[in-house]
Amino acid sequence: MQELAQLEKALNIEFANKDLLTQAFTHRSYLNENPDSGLQHNERMEFLGDAVLELVVTEYLYKNYPDKPEGELTTWRAALVNARMLSVIAKDLNVGDYLLLSKGETRETGKARDYILANAMEALIGAVYLDQGLKTCKKIIEQYILSRLGQILKEKLFEDAKSHFQELAQEKTGITPSYQVLAEWGPDHQKQFRVGILLEKDLVAEGEGTSKQEAEQEAARNALEQKRWE
Repeated sequence: MQELAQLEKALNIEFANKDLLTQAFTHRSYLNENPDSGLQHNERMEFLGDAVLELVVTEYLYKNYPDKPEGELTTWRAALVNARMLSVIAKDLNVGDYLLLSKGETRETGKARDYILANAMEALIGAVYLDQGLKTCKKIIEQYILSRLGQILKEKLFEDAKSHFQELAQEKTGITPSYQVLAEWGPDHQKQFRVGILLEKDLVAEGEGTSKQEAEQEAARNALEQKRWE
């Protein structure tokens, strides 16, 4: 694991309580293999960071886009704070280098790895909030997350893929797509869902997310790619 001082330097902050920073990157699986480590896992911190992130992003959008309606701002916010975007930002910060994971989780790749990274990013925000306060949190969120808004608007990453796929499916096939939960796992506060999108009995694509809605959106995006309807 990389020295956390490198991350502090990258963020241009110095933690008063280094234990908070360590906790932000401690996955529950690590404690299962190292029960005597004396550490705490990051799930409560992730819960806090998620709320702080949503507040800061919501306030920023509310103040800077006074002419935009609530519905549009909601889609922009979702595109900024979803697991896909947070995992990208976590990779840019090399968050994976600081994680304390079990041997099994260390080998995870793809979406499973991305969820771990996204959750750690939320926990990091929670740790910064506890140690440095809201003002410093805002600076970090503006620098690393809100700075992505231009890209989101340019590439229309906020668009509702479900509505788009339904429109095209009805136009091209005369069928209204339906969604089916294929699997769900994880503790109640951290559920993961895999959802399939179907045209009648034909499973077109699947998607995963931390809510059924997020999984449905990803399934719809994947279906658009699969059908080459984009």
